[in-house]
Amino acid sequence: MAIFHISFSNISAGKGRSAIASAAYRSGKKLFDQKEGRSYFYARSVMPESFILTPKNAPEWASDREQLWNEVERKDRRANSRYAKEFNVALPVELSEDEQKELLTKYVQENFVDEGMVADVAIHRDHPDNPHAHVMLTNRPFNPDGIWGLKSKRENILDENGNKTYTGNSRFPRSRKVWLVDWDNQNKKSPNHEVIRTRNMDSPTTVDEEPLKSSLTTTKLNTAYAV
Repeated sequence: MAIFHISFSNISAGKGRSAIASAAYRSGKKLFDQKEGRSYFYARSVMPESFILTPKNAPEWASDREQLWNEVERKDRRANSRYAKEFNVALPVELSEDEQKELLTKYVQENFVDEGMVADVAIHRDHPDNPHAHVMLTNRPFNPDGIWGLKSKRENILDENGNKTYTGNSRFPRSRKVWLVDWDNQNKKSPNHEVIRTRNMDSPTTVDEEPLKSSLTTTKLNTAYAV
């Protein structure tokens, strides 16, 4: 039975979250936080499959997870800075691991990386019946010279129903629809095509969550270590 789930959220300083800690949690890698002067590491029984996709103007260092998110936090220093946009997505259990990765990579590349974002992808397969991915996306594009560009401005526009919306977030509702189409088309290849669609993050079938407060990361979880 295939479970449809995709949800978007922000990783921001205003919510007490750390981009480095978030990336370490998702990837299962030990990452050093230059601002805090310590490393984050989250022990996992099953190592995630992680990789980074970069747009054409990105410098080489953008492919290095530790340097990427340290540079993001160095660039955005305000107390309420938004470091990244993230989405969590369930992967069809009927597909092979290679097919799951191919479906996800195509979607991320075409909808976000080709639009200028760097995508830090981590596929979690801790439970065979709940394969899913965490994807962290940079908010800033890179200029042709490889330097960080400006974040997209939020401007009031009218949607097809005449209601106010924002250009800065408009790609994400569209992206949900695109993922549903891609996911549904791929899933229909399975001889047992049965679908449940959910957007409720509290559902037992949804993906796992990280601790929100980076300051509590090493004190409340015995699988998390700061070195």
